[in-house]
Amino acid sequence: MSGPGSPNSSPSSAGPKFPAQLREPGWQRLLAAARRRLERNGCAVEGSIGITAPSEAERRVVIGITGAYRPEGARRLTVDLADLDSALAAAHGSGLVATLTALSGPLRNRVAERRCEDDERGRLITVLETTRFHGEPWYGQWTESVARDGTLTRSVRRGGTRAVENAVRALELMPAEEGSPPMPLPVLAELAAGDTKALIPGSPTATLVLRALAYRAGQDVPRDAGQTRSLWERFGVVADDLASQVLVLNLGVARDHVVAGWLAQAADHGIPFRLTLQQLSSGALAVTSPIVHVCENPAVLRAAAAEFGADCAPLVCTEGVPSAACRRLLDEAVRGGAAVAVRADFDWAGLRIAGSLLSLPGAKPWRMRSDDYRDGLTAADEHLPLTGAPAASPWDPGLAESMATAGYAVMEERILAALLDDLS
Repeated sequence: MSGPGSPNSSPSSAGPKFPAQLREPGWQRLLAAARRRLERNGCAVEGSIGITAPSEAERRVVIGITGAYRPEGARRLTVDLADLDSALAAAHGSGLVATLTALSGPLRNRVAERRCEDDERGRLITVLETTRFHGEPWYGQWTESVARDGTLTRSVRRGGTRAVENAVRALELMPAEEGSPPMPLPVLAELAAGDTKALIPGSPTATLVLRALAYRAGQDVPRDAGQTRSLWERFGVVADDLASQVLVLNLGVARDHVVAGWLAQAADHGIPFRLTLQQLSSGALAVTSPIVHVCENPAVLRAAAAEFGADCAPLVCTEGVPSAACRRLLDEAVRGGAAVAVRADFDWAGLRIAGSLLSLPGAKPWRMRSDDYRDGLTAADEHLPLTGAPAASPWDPGLAESMATAGYAVMEERILAALLDDLS
């Protein structure tokens, strides 16, 4: 018999190391089961373990531990942990916990781990609930989603709670109001996380923040660099002041610095011009145009430049969601006394774009009312279905109602002739 009570396994024969027999097949499943049980119950040597369909070697080990005969062919053999602990101590001078530690490393106390995880999770939930956004629907959707999909649990178990805390700080530090000066992304990262690279694409903190901003914007999480940049800029954060651009045609400005000179020269010849946020930041523009029209699609600006050249009314194109450069330019125009005439596509995204720009002082809708939408529907032979989350049109509540009823979008190109009439 090869149990711990046999003559060949006396403490004196073990020496400073455990005998090779504890690594033999007769012991392997038994010790593995003991480790699992101890790790589950907080390393308390209590209760019993069992092995099913035991081999002959395992049967002999159990008999040696318990001192009780077990018949051949038994389907399951059980051993009290206390008996196993005593047998190992008597045979080798070390009890169960010490033996398992020496054989295969320290035991995990999963009870203590779960307690620590629960405490850390509770602390993290407190962080999430003590922000100025708590109670806002989009913020609730975000926190619910990161709890539901296991993000919080994984963060706690992998020691990644700092990313969640940094994400909350980043959301709080972002510009609070539309029209606030844009904040460079590295500056936000340094303020929120103490690391200028904490919000680079793909980082845990950036992923969490962009997910929250997508809920806030009522859109999908961005899938490429362009969408990511647009989402940052929508909330006043500039990922790259060279990549943030605005397309301009014939904007009148005083030629008092080099960028203003470029813009004025382009207007002299009716040439569309791209301004970067970096260029706009190099010096203020003194806008002299009394009115600035704003469209969403570059096709409108391209057609206007081709049709009228230098005789076209000043036109700014947002090219979708207005960039930080676009907002900066329109702010300069308003400060110069220009009236801003705003329009976008007749779809839900277009209503959001128009609504955000109509918050500018003195801004008015440009062919962006219910009648214009109905005219566009009549003029089109084919219609695109409306998709995405509905939006409001506070400047003309009937517009959103008409769009919801019809269920179709009307792109700016559908009413291009009317827009060109206004720009001539």
